[in-house]
Amino acid sequence: MTPMKNITTFILLFMIFFICTQPLLKVKSDSKSELEVHFIDVGQGDSILIQTPTEKTILIDGGPPKAGKRVVDYLNKLGIKQIDLLIATHPDVDHIGGLKKVMKEVAVKQVIDSGKLHFTNTYASYALEIRKQGIPIKVAKINEPILLDPDVKIKVLNANSKNKTNNQSSLVLKVSYKEVDFLLMGDVEMEQEKTLLEKHNLEAEIVKIAHHGSDTSTSYQFLHEVNPQIAILTYRIGNDYGHPVERVIDNLDRIDAQIYSTGVFGNLRILTNGEDYMIIPEKSPTENIAS
Repeated sequence: MTPMKNITTFILLFMIFFICTQPLLKVKSDSKSELEVHFIDVGQGDSILIQTPTEKTILIDGGPPKAGKRVVDYLNKLGIKQIDLLIATHPDVDHIGGLKKVMKEVAVKQVIDSGKLHFTNTYASYALEIRKQGIPIKVAKINEPILLDPDVKIKVLNANSKNKTNNQSSLVLKVSYKEVDFLLMGDVEMEQEKTLLEKHNLEAEIVKIAHHGSDTSTSYQFLHEVNPQIAILTYRIGNDYGHPVERVIDNLDRIDAQIYSTGVFGNLRILTNGEDYMIIPEKSPTENIAS
């Protein structure tokens, strides 16, 4: 791509964040009584699907570009024809790479983005697909609730701000259904974990570990305060980054969290009625521990 085309493209990208920023609408409760959270195996990346009790669908990230078809196939198997809300936690390729394919194949009603611009072809493709389809887009703000389902509380705990890197800008979401909490940490680092501990009650039964178990995140202090029963790790076995690192696994062992990873178990499905929950792994290895 020529320099002039690059400049034109990114001017367009910048503009899309200033259009269609109307807030999400509240809906009437017609509950089916269960919340389902799916951690889709996209290899080295993240993709999380939430199906709410009022049958709203939220897709958080779409894995790397090659995983787009895998995500679409997963949605098709569940009979999902529409995504009520698509959330892009941050603009790294292993989180937004598959979203263009998703948007092309499945109707998306609204997008929430971290607001972090990133000058890559992958980000340009993602942003231009949103513009091409005219999908309303909203930039997330810290402490802002996501009012999509009255039965489920979703709050943004971390978002982009000045001088943050892509990972530091990751959207951190706390998803609560009655007595069961999910803490979805994106790719944030220890600095953000420390800030979150100072400002929020982070206790959660289930935590999606930040940055695929990288050494940049997941301090013992953070885990001790969150006190999760279940820790979800998203990574590909044999990845080039050494994820997850031994320190993270040791910290999880120290707090007696049960570890489930997409690398070992494949797709993970968690069902909860708001009091109890059940984990349904796609695969059943002999040892339920990340390696």
